[in-house]
Amino acid sequence: MRILITGAAGFLGSHLCDRFLAEGHSVIGMDNFITGNPQNLAHLSGNPQYSFIRHDVSDFIFVPGKINAVLHFASPASPNENSPLGYVNLPIQTMKAGALGTHNTLGVARANQSRFLLASTSEIYGDPLVHPQEETYWGHVDPIGKRSVYDEAKRFAEALTMAYHRFHNINTRIVRIFNTYGPRMHLDDGRVIPNFLQQALRGVPLTIYGDGLQTRSFCYVEDMVDGIYRLLLSEEHYPINIGNPTEISMLELAQTINSLIGNEAGVTYKGDRRGEGDPQQRKPDITRARKLLGWEPSVSLEEGLIKTTAYFKQVLDIT
Repeated sequence: MRILITGAAGFLGSHLCDRFLAEGHSVIGMDNFITGNPQNLAHLSGNPQYSFIRHDVSDFIFVPGKINAVLHFASPASPNENSPLGYVNLPIQTMKAGALGTHNTLGVARANQSRFLLASTSEIYGDPLVHPQEETYWGHVDPIGKRSVYDEAKRFAEALTMAYHRFHNINTRIVRIFNTYGPRMHLDDGRVIPNFLQQALRGVPLTIYGDGLQTRSFCYVEDMVDGIYRLLLSEEHYPINIGNPTEISMLELAQTINSLIGNEAGVTYKGDRRGEGDPQQRKPDITRARKLLGWEPSVSLEEGLIKTTAYFKQVLDIT
């Protein structure tokens, strides 16, 4: 297939480029580098099956030649308010990527009668009242809070994708991505694993918000990409959760990382972020992924953290 991947210079987008190229497909990457890192794609330079277009997906998209599949992964995704890469500091761009970007990429799919895959998120469930979260759960989301620019952009994108499927007969898929980690994450991503790894590698206490009993479920990037790849090749049009159902508290995660790295500084506690819309529980129900895609994660948290730590050491120049 000849595949267009938006957000190609991002964490997940760049790994998807690698996977599709490895499977023998031709890939066109698209990114405007507002949060994407050109270094994530540098190793693809000279690959005859890969090309790149620098473009903002909120503007009209034209790609010459036949496209067989479109994967829309372009969006700021970091919750870090202290980083210029965080979607709280890029609110309009985030909403435009979810709304106009989805509309424009669906237009490419419609023009080519191609497959379309939307990168949605577990954030559409908000601070869930149902646990674990299955695809039939409608969510518990604050529509006007600081995080709403990301949450509601993705919820709108899902609705628009299904509208194109129902009324234009576009061959669509929707992946709801749960917490993913691995090499090529931004160091100031704002998510808990990059935060903890940086602190542990510097030998300082790991910062825990609240009591540390809030939970997440972490999926290594190779597993995530495999699930997305299988979804694109499937015939499933309704949303599918892709994530690791192994749940861990933030305190347990901090202790695990400190132990792996040998950081004896322990942890430090700060104020609860529940008022900022920070979910207290997050765990995917992956029954549909297992049944429809034959997929489930295979990389353990410890194995994934070891690989991710090696990348962080390289970027931070730590021996």
